[in-house]
Amino acid sequence: MLEHTTAFSGFAVDDANEAKQFYEMLGLDVKQTPMGLELHFDGRNPVYIYEKPDYEPATYTVLNFEVDDIDATVDAMSEAGVEFEHYDDMPFEQDEKGIARGKAANMGPDIAWFHDPAGNIFSVLSK
Repeated sequence: MLEHTTAFSGFAVDDANEAKQFYEMLGLDVKQTPMGLELHFDGRNPVYIYEKPDYEPATYTVLNFEVDDIDATVDAMSEAGVEFEHYDDMPFEQDEKGIARGKAANMGPDIAWFHDPAGNIFSVLSK
């Protein structure tokens, strides 16, 4: 039924203007539209962000960014003011930067989580 379609993702924020400034600070290609924001990625469908009056942040990761060098990315983002999360209930420990070293533990990618201004959870992870 849906095998020949494409798909796109979206999520909500409480303040689209604040979100736009944050996403642009991250270096993302952000377009303002009458319906909200669009995040554009090379060769991929955009991700749509809409403002919601009764908004509540997601309690799970809504967007993952694959990066070539997670340490350099986390360092640059930290210098720009992004704070990375430290979780106590991980199956393996995070380092002082907030990076969970999944590759070394044979448990997936190296990954670090952060929030946007609306409280949504994002991650950067190694390719």
